[in-house]
Amino acid sequence: MTKTKKTEFRPDDFVVYPAHGVGKIISIEEQEIAGLRLELFVISFEKDKMTLRVPTNKATDFGMRGLSSPDIVSKALDTLRGKAKVKRAMWSRRAQEYEQKINSGDLLSIAEVVRDLHRSDDQREQSYSERQLYEAALERLTREVAAVSGTDEAGAAKRVDDVLVGRAA
Repeated sequence: MTKTKKTEFRPDDFVVYPAHGVGKIISIEEQEIAGLRLELFVISFEKDKMTLRVPTNKATDFGMRGLSSPDIVSKALDTLRGKAKVKRAMWSRRAQEYEQKINSGDLLSIAEVVRDLHRSDDQREQSYSERQLYEAALERLTREVAAVSGTDEAGAAKRVDDVLVGRAA
C-alpha cells in the first residue's frame, strides 16, 4: 500500500472530524484490515463516548483537520453577530442545507447555522427539527471555541451565548 499525504497530526492533538466535531487523537496504531496493514489515528470523542479509527493516509481526504485558528474563531463569532439569513425555501430543503453545513466541519458554516436558527425569548417557538439542528450546530461551535481558546465548554458556551444575546439588544 502506498503512503499518500502523510499528515502532521500527533497523539494528544485536538482535531475536527466533519461528521463528529472536535476529538482528541489518543494514539496512532497499526492494524491489519482485509489483509492490508494500515496505520490508523485513534480519535476519542469524549462527550459522545465514541472512538474513531481513521487511516492516516486518508485523514485529510475525509476532511479531518486541525483546530481553527483564533482568527477563524473570532470570524465565526462575528458571523453570529450578523442578521439571520433565512431563505424562503421549504423547511425540508433548508434543513438539508443546514445539515450539510454542520457536517462540513467548517466553523464559519456552522456559525451561520447557529446564527440563522437562534431564537431570542421574544421570538416564536422553534419546531423540534429546528431545535435539533440548532443544538447540534451550537454544540459543534462551542466545542471548537473551547478547544481553541483553552477553556471549558461551559465558558465557551457562555461566550457564544453572550454574542447571540448581544446581537438581539
